[in-house]
This record gives sequence, structure tokens and C-alpha cells, in this order.
Amino acid sequence: MTETLTETAAQPGIRTGGLETEELTVGYRTRSRSSRAVLSGLALHAAPGELTVLLGPNGAGKSTLLRTLCGLLPPLEGRIRIGGADLARTSPAALARRLAVVLTDRVDAGLLSVRELAGLGRHPHTGFTGRLTAADHAAVEWSLKAVGADHLADRPAAELSDGERQRVLTARALAQEPEVVLLDEPTAFLDVPSRVALTVLLRDLARDKGLTVVVSTHDLELALRVADAVWLVDRTSRVHAGAPEDLIRGGAVASAFDADHLAFDPLTGTFGLRRATRAAVAVDAPADVLPLVERALAREGLSVADTGAGADARVSWTEGNRFTLVGPDARTTEAHGFHELTRTARTW
Repeated sequence: MTETLTETAAQPGIRTGGLETEELTVGYRTRSRSSRAVLSGLALHAAPGELTVLLGPNGAGKSTLLRTLCGLLPPLEGRIRIGGADLARTSPAALARRLAVVLTDRVDAGLLSVRELAGLGRHPHTGFTGRLTAADHAAVEWSLKAVGADHLADRPAAELSDGERQRVLTARALAQEPEVVLLDEPTAFLDVPSRVALTVLLRDLARDKGLTVVVSTHDLELALRVADAVWLVDRTSRVHAGAPEDLIRGGAVASAFDADHLAFDPLTGTFGLRRATRAAVAVDAPADVLPLVERALAREGLSVADTGAGADARVSWTEGNRFTLVGPDARTTEAHGFHELTRTARTW
């Protein structure tokens, strides 16, 4: 299959395409030549220009699927296509130019600088000598700038923080000028701001550059807010595909992740504690404070009544984050701050 790659010195072009599976079965082959299927009958499509997230409980088979999609594990049955080309019939050299992978395995950067580490992504294009041309250097500089890591270019890669390292590894993948990028838990071990920044970055790169980006993640709430499409592996090894809202409204998200003490709220797209309600509380608080009061009371098994009628207790908020509480026994108590609020409500 003839590949066409265009580039400019300022901003190398990235080919467009997509990732598709046809009746795909993933799993493992044992030494006795028998096989154990983990997921089967998969007909999935990750479109160019979109961020597709792969979600599911621990042990559901997400990593097995991702490693099969990138060729590290052979499929038990079915086909995988990248830009219409059959993965099984694509040479390693051609695949390295079409597909970039960022796995959870820690990378020992040795004495490499950030620029040199990102430059490893150009090796599928450099030929036998491995020497970078001016166009290769331009691709590396662009990739570092794209992920916001150009200011780190001369730093030793071994000195990077986890968040910085993930950005640089993403830059290395982009430097390949791939058609598809697969990432396995790229936000693992990152703090919340870094998780949000990297996820939004991947979504923006997909849209701006026409990339097909598939990310396996445990950041469920963030993924459902940012992703264009979702592949959700449920507890029965069935894979649901669609927009986040489709899977939320259809109940697939709740079915996959609800637990004894945790429940997914389809209206807010967030998880909350599942607790038996001990009492209903009427709350008088401004609109920006009311959700926080409701969340604090929910931890203590108390629900906010829609109206004052039928409420077992009352809570009123005043400036300075002070609360007046009237308990079920009609006793009035003052509380300063949410900690005192919940301590008092705990006794009701």
C-alpha cells in the first residue's frame, strides 16, 4: 500500500484515517496451544479527528484490547484496520509510520535530553543511519510545542516529573507523524490538574490534526466530559460504543460501575455515595452554596427536601459560612463551616 506523507518545516502534516475492528476476538494463547478469549465479536470504529476513550472496571480486558490493537498481542479472531489497511498485513516499518503507542511501562531515558527522547519518534522515517534531517528536527520541535513541552527541550529527561514525562512521551508519539495514537492510562499517577490538561490536550490534537486518538483510562468522570466517543467494557465482557451521553442515558455506565456504596448519577455525570436516607432536611442557602450543603449532608445519610413540608430538620446558611441547624428534636445549634455542620448532622 502506497503511503503519502506531506510536511512543512513549520508544522508537519499528520495523515488522516481511522481505526476499525471486524469480528475481533482478543485474549491469550497458552503453551498448550489453547486460547482464552477475553472480549469477542468486536466491531469498533475510532474516527479521525476524535478522542475515543476506553473505559471499564479493573480486569475487564481494556489493556488486552489496547495491546491487541497496537499489534503487541495477536488477535484470536477477526481483523484490525488502520486507514483501511489490514494490521496483520502491514509491515513493521509501515506500521511504525502509521501507529504510535504510549504504554504504562516506565521509560528509562538514560542520559537523553527531552529533545533527544522526543526525537526517537522520528526513527521510523530516518532510514538505516538514524540521522535526523532538518525536516526531522522540525517535526520534533513541533511535537514538543504541541504538547507544551518546548521549554523542557534541553532538560535531562530523567529529571522530569510524571506529568512532564507523559507530555514528552506524547510528543515522541506525535513526532512519528502517525495516523493513529493509542495510549494506555496516560494520566496514571498524575495530579488532577495534569490529568485534565493532558486529556484536553489529546482531544484538541485529535481535532486540530485529524488524528485518531484512543485512550484507556480510569478517569471516568473526566473522560465522559471530554471524550467524543466511548468504548465501555461492562462486567459481562460486552463492549458498548457511542457518545458519552448515549451510554449514560442507556444505563451502560451505571451498570458497569455502580457498587454497593457508589452510584452513578446520570443527570450530573458524577458518582455519589449510595447511603440509606435517615432524614430529610430543608435547606435555606444561595444557589452557589446549596450543592455543597447537599453533598455534605449526603455523606451523613441526609437528603435535601424539595420543599420545607415534611422535612425532619432544617439548615440555614448565612454569610461567613455559618449555619443554623434545627434538628429533628427541634433543638437549635450553630455551626461554623462545613466540618461543624456535618459533625452536628451526624448526631441526628
